[in-house]
Amino acid sequence: MTLETTQWQLSETELDFFHENGYIGPITVYTPEEMDALWRRARREILDRSKAAYPVDEAMSGATNIANYDRHLDVDLLLQHVCNRKITERVASILGPNVLCWRTEFFPKYPGDEGTDWHQADTFANASGKPQILWPGETESEFGKGTITVWTGFTDATRENGCLQVIPGSHRRMNYDETKRMTYDTAQINAHVKDGVPRGFFGYDYRQLQIDPDWKPAEEDAFDLVMERGQCIIFWSTLMHASRPNTTAKSHRMGFATRYVPSSVRVYPDTDRVEEYGGSIPLDKWGAVLVHGEDDSGHNKILRESLHGTPISDFLR
Repeated sequence: MTLETTQWQLSETELDFFHENGYIGPITVYTPEEMDALWRRARREILDRSKAAYPVDEAMSGATNIANYDRHLDVDLLLQHVCNRKITERVASILGPNVLCWRTEFFPKYPGDEGTDWHQADTFANASGKPQILWPGETESEFGKGTITVWTGFTDATRENGCLQVIPGSHRRMNYDETKRMTYDTAQINAHVKDGVPRGFFGYDYRQLQIDPDWKPAEEDAFDLVMERGQCIIFWSTLMHASRPNTTAKSHRMGFATRYVPSSVRVYPDTDRVEEYGGSIPLDKWGAVLVHGEDDSGHNKILRESLHGTPISDFLR
């Protein structure tokens, strides 16, 4: 598969900003009206898990975030979003021409929910103890690049309902050791105030991974990413990022994260299950989606069609 990259690739000025700051955006992918229509349909379709990649009994048992993984594999509307060229061409500007989407996640924040801990992710071993992505030459104990995350607002994201926050330029140094393990405990959810802000990490305390136990994020340098529904932010997962708590009475914030790597990156190396957030999911139905260019490595499982049987190529026009 070869796609001509022209219309939505990042300019040199935009790339310079991205490399300096570790993020770029907000970028408009859909109008608010288009996003309303997409989310209205997707919200109905995700209720049907009959073809979902992960069984409800395993994915949902005691789990929180893990139940939200990879619904693009069985909801074609979300797969169409994953392959949206307004996103993939910009990502290819950063990663190179051969790009895989290896995971998607929903990130809801309901009224009264705590903010998300400041965190970084490189190999994504932070919860399960097993690296989920490894760049060429990267080992389990070395600092790499992480993944490109594209976080799209399916609803408006405001300071009041829990918008993302980033610390520009913080992607160059890892402050967390992903070879450590965090303790999962649902009693920790909505239970902590950290530096004056209610924060947690879906039942974990991300501070357990700090290289320096006395270190604190430079919150005075943080930037709030207020976004309209239909806009996205593109950032390295190694960028220090968090979210504000939802202090509203009625405003529900929904974000949808798509994660991209070059096809040369090994995804779920030597792994057939993911165990984190109190749940366990088998990877037998999982596969990466080639969203741009070609698979020039051959060491990842690549899906050629969605779990509904729709050819992936139908979404790449």
